[in-house]
Amino acid sequence: MKKLLVVDDQYGIRVLLNEILQKDGYAVYQAANGVQALSIVKEENPELILLDMKIPGMDGLEILRRIKVTHPDIKVIMMTAYGELNLINEAIELGAVSYFSKPFDIDDVRQVIREHL
Repeated sequence: MKKLLVVDDQYGIRVLLNEILQKDGYAVYQAANGVQALSIVKEENPELILLDMKIPGMDGLEILRRIKVTHPDIKVIMMTAYGELNLINEAIELGAVSYFSKPFDIDDVRQVIREHL
């Protein structure tokens, strides 16, 4: 069973993604902030992470940087509500494999996950 980690400070988004992705047969972990995310990465070593760009405290880019130092093989897909191309480009340069904008079409998200796993 493939392990996914959903990192988003919005509870509703985590619950929605968790429910849908579990139905798709994934083991899903959730984190509301960077500290939780890094802890889960260390303990569970997920294959793929859905990572929100805007998180209070440690932002998505900083979380991505730290993950890539310790776990360079984990695939990271960024989520952004802001269409900020400069941040997306930086995330891709740091090793993110893809991104999508919120609000998102859940079928698009599922497709991107399948492509990368």
